[in-house]
Amino acid sequence: MSELTLRPSRAGEALVMVARCLRLSRRNVDALLTSLLLPVILMLLFVYLFGGAIDTGTRYVTYVVPGVLLLCAGFGAAGTAVSVTTDLTNGIVERFRTMDVSATAILGGHVAASLVRNTVSTVLVLAVAVAIGFRPAVAPLRWLAAFGVLLLFLLAVSWLSAAFGLLARTPEAANGFTFMVMFLPYPSSAFVPVETMPSWIRGFADHQPVTPVIETLRALLLGTPAGSAPAVAVAWCLGILAVSVLLAAALFRRRVA
Repeated sequence: MSELTLRPSRAGEALVMVARCLRLSRRNVDALLTSLLLPVILMLLFVYLFGGAIDTGTRYVTYVVPGVLLLCAGFGAAGTAVSVTTDLTNGIVERFRTMDVSATAILGGHVAASLVRNTVSTVLVLAVAVAIGFRPAVAPLRWLAAFGVLLLFLLAVSWLSAAFGLLARTPEAANGFTFMVMFLPYPSSAFVPVETMPSWIRGFADHQPVTPVIETLRALLLGTPAGSAPAVAVAWCLGILAVSVLLAAALFRRRVA
């Protein structure tokens, strides 16, 4: 039997790596519960502790849910950095490379597992949001478009997280990426209107990637005017994705050479 028939296909390698990463996520119960419950806790905190003091022109739960979805996405995707660094430090990547497993399959497995985890977390956040009064009234196509934008943002941040995991030397250092990604929704339109911020913060909030993504989700889910936000959001996500994939490929070659 030839070597070609003995070796699994690249698609098969990718599926095996995705299944492996999902099993690892399932076994890491503490991290899994944190990634699922923390966004829900933060949403309840903002709605019930701060919502009464913040005037957004609508019910605060309606305003805050798109921002919490992005906070949830950023937190879940950032965990990819820790898992990538852990694989590099425990020697498993070297074993995979001796079996000629491709870099795309190894890193893509972590990214795909991140997308699955975050989809579950997003559904949980939406379910709790509906239970406490979130009432989007939009057509199914708008729901699909909102999910597509959120998925694109998740994909971009997951690959960026994988690149950072290749840069970090320890899982603890990689964990610092979580705080950086979770910080971005705060100086944005996630929790308060940008117009209420001081001018020096408003400039950053208006020109960072999270704000147009949140405004796009808000427009799609609530039926409000979107303006140029969708085009800007997609451009940010595609730009981050392209740079992150290229950076991750270069860093992987350097780390395993």
